[in-house]
Amino acid sequence: MLLELLFCFIATVSFGVIFNVPNKAAVLGGGIGVITWVIYRVLPEYDVTIIFATAVAAFVSASIAHFLARRYRLPGTIFSIPGIIPLLPGSKAYFTMLAFVDGNYLLGLEHGIETMLQAGAIAAGLIFALSIFSFGKGIGQRYETSR
Repeated sequence: MLLELLFCFIATVSFGVIFNVPNKAAVLGGGIGVITWVIYRVLPEYDVTIIFATAVAAFVSASIAHFLARRYRLPGTIFSIPGIIPLLPGSKAYFTMLAFVDGNYLLGLEHGIETMLQAGAIAAGLIFALSIFSFGKGIGQRYETSR
């Protein structure tokens, strides 16, 4: 598990570097990615579905990202995008395409539905956190903390 967390941190920081995130924010984004990965890996051990675990992990990631964005006065996406990188269902999308190419359409549909549900869970977690952190604010003040 520690090796997974180390690789998760390195991968998350690397994606932060690719997206031109400032160095300090990239390290914080790596920490968010590690927290997200722990939630994603631990919740299914308690009989939580992988889709719900993804939604909870995305919500926690986005909540921490909004909190850090207010603290460091940076856009929230600088922290939230690297934070959700460990949740992206890239391998499932690959196996979906592989199953369709091999002619196994039922397996492809199964993997495709799981991929779409997981992507929707990530979006739902991000939107739910955004709605909580922008509660009571108008549309014009949603992203600016100084007003």
